[in-house]
Amino acid sequence: MAAALRSQCLWIIVSSFFFFFPSVFSQGGDEFVYYDFRKANLSIDGMATILSSGLLQLTNDSTQSTGHAFHRFPVEFDTSSSSSSESLSFSTEFVFAFVPEAGNRGQGMAFVVSASTDFRYANPTSYLGLFNRSTDNKTENHVLAIELDTNRSPDAEDISDNHVGIDVNSIVSMESANSSYFSNAEGKNISLVLASGKRILIWIEYDGADKLLNVTLAPIPVQESDSPLLSRSIKPSLPLLSRPINLSEIFLEEMYIGFSGSTGTVKSDQYILGWSFKKGGKAESLDMSKIPNLPPPPPRKRPPTVIVASISAVAFLMIAAAVLYLYQKRKYAEILEQWEKEYSPQRLSFKTLYKATKGFKESMLLGAGGFGKVYRGELPSGTEIAVKRVSHEAEQGMRQYVSEIVSMGRLRHRNLVQLLGYCRRRGELLLVYDYMPNGSLDDYLFNSEKPKKLNWSQRFRIIKGVASALLYLHEEWEQVVLHRDIKASNILLDSGLNGRLGDFGLARFHDRGTNLQATRVVGTIGYMAPELTEMGLATTWTDVYAFGAFMLEVACGRRPVDPERPPEQMILVKWIASCGRRGHLLDTVDDKLEGDFEVEEVEMVLKMGMLCSQRMPEDRPAMRQILQCLEGNDRVPDISFENAEFGIPSLSNEGPMITSSSAASFSYDTVTVLFDGR
Repeated sequence: MAAALRSQCLWIIVSSFFFFFPSVFSQGGDEFVYYDFRKANLSIDGMATILSSGLLQLTNDSTQSTGHAFHRFPVEFDTSSSSSSESLSFSTEFVFAFVPEAGNRGQGMAFVVSASTDFRYANPTSYLGLFNRSTDNKTENHVLAIELDTNRSPDAEDISDNHVGIDVNSIVSMESANSSYFSNAEGKNISLVLASGKRILIWIEYDGADKLLNVTLAPIPVQESDSPLLSRSIKPSLPLLSRPINLSEIFLEEMYIGFSGSTGTVKSDQYILGWSFKKGGKAESLDMSKIPNLPPPPPRKRPPTVIVASISAVAFLMIAAAVLYLYQKRKYAEILEQWEKEYSPQRLSFKTLYKATKGFKESMLLGAGGFGKVYRGELPSGTEIAVKRVSHEAEQGMRQYVSEIVSMGRLRHRNLVQLLGYCRRRGELLLVYDYMPNGSLDDYLFNSEKPKKLNWSQRFRIIKGVASALLYLHEEWEQVVLHRDIKASNILLDSGLNGRLGDFGLARFHDRGTNLQATRVVGTIGYMAPELTEMGLATTWTDVYAFGAFMLEVACGRRPVDPERPPEQMILVKWIASCGRRGHLLDTVDDKLEGDFEVEEVEMVLKMGMLCSQRMPEDRPAMRQILQCLEGNDRVPDISFENAEFGIPSLSNEGPMITSSSAASFSYDTVTVLFDGR
């Protein structure tokens, strides 16, 4: 009788032990439940510690540090191809809380399944104490992590500073989502702030049969004073993340499970308040009535020195703000005169252009020359632009010049580069154009370092496009517009490789029936008509002459003047005339075309180019006749190869603005003058 009574008492004691202390029940690697981590068999390092209250604290007030806590015994997984899918299934449930510093979110933490617990070389901050720059994204890591991240890191390609991600061997998540939970009552996702200082419950479940990993979040309801807290939290019916993944390619036969946390320049206290795990089935649901409260925050006193330091800091910031304001004002200073008010729609602020070009960085540079530099940019509206910065000192004639710039902005033709506006600063003028993604025609014809090819049909389309633009400038707009610098480098190509005439820096306007009065000859050697170089006469015929030189250079793939050629080929128009007289006109065609061209079209372009190069202006065709011939609506007039002439610049002070060295050797040189004596 006594023995039976002792046996009954022993059974009652054992049963009571397991009932009141479930945290010590089933402490093996395959299944466990912890409410008091003092009774857990954990391996911890770094900042991680177990508080006297039984909470697991991963991080503290240390900066740039890490903390780890792993179950001491590994979980055995069968990753062989013959194993059942259930051998990789697992489920875990834990309660966590992030208590950040005031105004800061801090860094994040992660639930980790890893082949090793040695993270001594792992970095904090965005690496979450798991990897470093050299080990990140290595298949030999064998790490699966569910990150709870409160810091947006560009290196990790994070989507926000409040997200949940699934990571495999890398800090870059294969899938992530902003932190939220699905409300069964409201039927929608509700945002959930991770670094809220509140307790949050998470479920992580992997189904080996479907090879599907689910991650689900939910807040722990705040207990009302007159209502008991539910012992089991209701799990949302929809997970936050659901990702197919084959863990047999990641897991080894023995894997450790635990947590990793980190801090950066700002810090937060990261806590684990309860943890349940099971391999091969559903983990036991945590009893919310046994989840402890968070420890109260330590009192923070402000000593007098802190107050003095704060006042000094405010004064310093005010002074710094004033200095910054003055610096920014000077940095973005412009010249804006009263007469410019009427042009305000075409004027862009320097600050806008500065930001559009990222401060005129060298990486945004498109090209440079005697005229200045051209930068690529993007306006806040998303419009891509090209910004030309032109140096100038003279203010004389500026009003008329700006007036012409505004007039250029009114020009509308599909084969003109659109001038969008301008800006003036002391010592420089900025012109804003549409951005042409394929650069200049000059690059396609002559750049040997970056060879680009244009077939004949593309070249012919470009020639016709430029001819159409010049007809518009000469005859179809309200005033006569002389471009005065037609050449391959001023023909820009859009995304469809259509030619657009640009660079109106030398262009001039005059009313119909009047002549342009210029006191200084400007242009580019090889494109300047004889009457321009000899007498300074600028008319539509001089543009026609330059267009003829342009047609010849496109067809022949040679510049109008090339000192590297043999003497008889140095001046293109004279060489073509020589070949034409001998009946060998096609010998001049660009070798890069490799004979693949329409003979009739090429002959027409060469003859029209020579016709435009006639010495006497009245012997040259007008742009309307040229376009009609190019479009096959008129025949090419008979030409004389004897009368083609090359405009030789004068070296006198009254002649064109060129350097003596370029004139002496007839080198290819652009002469750019923005204010020609007005």
